[in-house]
Amino acid sequence: MSSCCSTNETNPAAENGGRENLLGGGADDMTTCPVMVGTPVSKKTAEAAGLYRDFDGERYYFCCAGCGPAFDSDPAKYAANMA
Repeated sequence: MSSCCSTNETNPAAENGGRENLLGGGADDMTTCPVMVGTPVSKKTAEAAGLYRDFDGERYYFCCAGCGPAFDSDPAKYAANMA
């Protein structure tokens, strides 16, 4: 099964299994990706890389560049994954 990360040719982290290492922070810095549910993400690292979107007053952080466009296609659906 492929993920959004492994199929994104513009992702510079493709040589690392399609994902950049976003596990840089402490427990209060961690969240999960709303698109690839359960994938841990460092908020600080994702924000520095531009891998986030604001929707309905909340900020959502992504595990890779492919998740932003997926989130944009149906933000309410993906935001519900974080509830």
